[in-house]
Amino acid sequence: MIDFLLNILNFDSTSGSENNLVKYILENHNHSKSEAEIQETEGGRLNIFFKHGEPRIIFCSHLDTVPPYIPPVKKDDIIYGRGSCDAKGQIAYLFEVYRQLVEEGYNNIGMLMVSGEEDGSQGARRANRDIRNCDYIFIGEPTENKLIKASKGNLLVNATFRGKNCHSGYPQYGDNAIDRMFGFFRKLESINFEEDSVLGKTTYNIGRLESNNAQNVVADMVKCKIFFRTTFKTNDILKSRLNEIKDDRTELEFVYGDEPIYFHTVDGFDTNVVSYGTDAPEFRNIKNKILYGPGSILNAHTQNEFVKIKDLHKAVEDVKLIFKKIVNEN
Repeated sequence: MIDFLLNILNFDSTSGSENNLVKYILENHNHSKSEAEIQETEGGRLNIFFKHGEPRIIFCSHLDTVPPYIPPVKKDDIIYGRGSCDAKGQIAYLFEVYRQLVEEGYNNIGMLMVSGEEDGSQGARRANRDIRNCDYIFIGEPTENKLIKASKGNLLVNATFRGKNCHSGYPQYGDNAIDRMFGFFRKLESINFEEDSVLGKTTYNIGRLESNNAQNVVADMVKCKIFFRTTFKTNDILKSRLNEIKDDRTELEFVYGDEPIYFHTVDGFDTNVVSYGTDAPEFRNIKNKILYGPGSILNAHTQNEFVKIKDLHKAVEDVKLIFKKIVNEN
């Protein structure tokens, strides 16, 4: 497992560059008792799906990482590098679980490795299209070896604020779009969103600002991206509140969003809730979703991303135990 992880960490598989990693896994790690299926997604990007029988339980994580690529370093019990916990460490431990279960004689299981989780989940959508009669999916993400009860939803909003330009020495003759944007966010901050008993508060991040305005001109337009982490049963509630506070010179484009996800858990394991997104909403053909994995989301996507080897081994033990509980109950 550790050698496999170090090998796949040597591949730069930032989003859009997963295919060489898929080919390496197919050529070097194809389990002799498995059927390997290559799935093509948008833009020619690839998934790889190992099957032993007709999968009723699937183990899944994603091949792509965020940029920039950072090569792996193993130091004592820790493996550093881009993707070490998000999510090649997840692929490594889940593939180990899959291989051990196959060797122990379990049938009708699969190991799915998808592209594009970090930039739109197109790999998961493609995989879901062909899934039939699958009861459970284990999704590997850094959860600090805890089972996740629920994850917040999300909503991406492109906001455009329009004004009227003029010479900045005479601002009274213009209408500053940036002031209009500030007014919108003051109203947004004053909204008392209801707090969910499990997921907590809806939050938002202003992730990008865009304006080509010169410093000596009153701005006639400014754009921004607002990414909400939501706790509502439907995003229509949030959309309605946003439309209530915008004025007639503000445009809101609701780009995409998902409602909160509630995951399957089993007794005897620590649980938590998370605020980040996963491929889980895309697996609409699978009722029971389980979110679990080693590593912390707090160091994913950072220059210091890492996973502890002991946590990888614990993950293998935990997921095999959860798997066997599910099988025995059914």
